[in-house]
Amino acid sequence: MRWVSGVLGLAVLVVTVGSVLRNLVVPRGLGSLLVRVLWRSARRLLRGAAAPFRSYDARDRLLVWLPPIVLLAMLWSWLAGLLIAYALLMHSASGLSWPDSFREAGSSLFTLGFASGTRSRLTPLDFAAAASGPLVIALQIAYLPTLYGAYNRRELEVTLLQSRVSLPAWGPELLARQALVGTVDELRGLYEDWERLAADIGETHTNYPVLLSFRSPRPYRSWVIALTAVMDAAAMHISLAPSAAPVPAARLMLRSGFTALRDIARLIRVPFDPDPRPDGPLQLTFEEYAEAVAHVQRAGFVLERSAEESWPDFRGWRVNYESIAYELARSLDAVPALWSGGRDFPGGPVAPRRPTDRRPGHPRGDRP
Repeated sequence: MRWVSGVLGLAVLVVTVGSVLRNLVVPRGLGSLLVRVLWRSARRLLRGAAAPFRSYDARDRLLVWLPPIVLLAMLWSWLAGLLIAYALLMHSASGLSWPDSFREAGSSLFTLGFASGTRSRLTPLDFAAAASGPLVIALQIAYLPTLYGAYNRRELEVTLLQSRVSLPAWGPELLARQALVGTVDELRGLYEDWERLAADIGETHTNYPVLLSFRSPRPYRSWVIALTAVMDAAAMHISLAPSAAPVPAARLMLRSGFTALRDIARLIRVPFDPDPRPDGPLQLTFEEYAEAVAHVQRAGFVLERSAEESWPDFRGWRVNYESIAYELARSLDAVPALWSGGRDFPGGPVAPRRPTDRRPGHPRGDRP
């Protein structure tokens, strides 16, 4: 039966090394069954622990541990796979008993050397195992700065967005806040910044999928909610005020945004229509859109078109990204902001709260 052990050990080794390369080395967004299984298992465990808590803040404090758990589980899964693979190969090649094979493989893999006296002579398998363990650990350590570099770039823009729109982010409130403070013309720069950020998210979050579940430092911030809000604001802007809006910047931001979401959807296997009809179905209703248009108009946003006139254009943009954004927000347990779909946990959407306006004549401020 030694040849069976050898074939099985070689298969486990190829699968394990392939998983390491897919996740840590090859920048192609290949995806990994191991990461999906670990992510779903850890999320189910943490969501079970968070179930007794009714507040979103308490759930967020528990779910923030999801990425570290997945990263550690990935490392230990790879090391366990290498241990099993080398034990099977040593049993096949050297004729050691099963206990001695695992003892020899563990001694070599973790470079402990305590089992070097089991045989009179070491084999290439011992040297290969001795190189594999430190190599996988070194790759995982080198992986972390890349993750946190991408995370910091993402969170910097999400944090900067807070100065333009209250938490949690909502597209119509972004337009309303700019109208209130007279900075609607500055939205061109915001769209340009988020065009680049969306491209960065599409590249980094497909190459390193664990980044998807890295949560923001504050409970009511979320990258997927922020991206959806900026896309909704851009779509409303060019639909309601086509001649005054920075149309090229807004259109490029929208295309960059839904392209990034589609790349992520392909990776995590979220179904979507790659070429939807402009009048395709939306979960967002016209009544909700009309209320949002009235909201931005009350804030002083100058409309060139009514809600009825602008709805077909807005709908034609939103149909490209709504279903993906909703599914991502649900699966990532993001803050339940307005226009972001349902969640697996109970509770309704959370509306953004404007800071109190302290100017003379406005003692109580305005809220959406």
